[in-house]
Amino acid sequence: MNLAAIVLAAGKASRFGSDKLSASFRGEPLLAHALRAARAAPVSRVILVCPLTFDTSPWPDLDVIRIVSPEMSGSLKAGIAAAAGADGAYIFLGDMPLVPHGVAADLAAALNDNFAAVPRWQGKSGHPVLLAPRAFPHIATLTGDKGAGSLLKTRKDVAFVEAADEGVILDIDRAEDIARLENLGGA
Repeated sequence: MNLAAIVLAAGKASRFGSDKLSASFRGEPLLAHALRAARAAPVSRVILVCPLTFDTSPWPDLDVIRIVSPEMSGSLKAGIAAAAGADGAYIFLGDMPLVPHGVAADLAAALNDNFAAVPRWQGKSGHPVLLAPRAFPHIATLTGDKGAGSLLKTRKDVAFVEAADEGVILDIDRAEDIARLENLGGA
């Protein structure tokens, strides 16, 4: 399969209080961890969706999509448009540094004829989400600061994969989350 990884990194980070994705996590920018997980997925390309002014020079090998609006739906739409022609697209979030690298392959194996494949940790849905190409037109209908979660909740053709690691649900919203997650194991 020709799969793409989309890393969403265009949010406002208003609860964090500063440039969250450049904040240090385990000695490197927070975003570097999400990009590493995306690169470890069985993909042919990695697409980064980020703000106009975000410094992407540390990652010259990425396909970069720069957007003005920080709304989740706009970021997701831009990433999906860039992944047109792929047999599926993983959605990674730039503020999730502990996503286990093996989960992406598990999702690809579970996708089959489903609309999407989603990892779960103890019943809670996480990321990355793997969207089938038939999901792409539905993403274009999303508005506001919402991702695909509300759309996926209405579908019966979503494969759920129980993850062996809680990293699929752990994100960084506030500055204090950095210290809390740095002390956990995982990616």
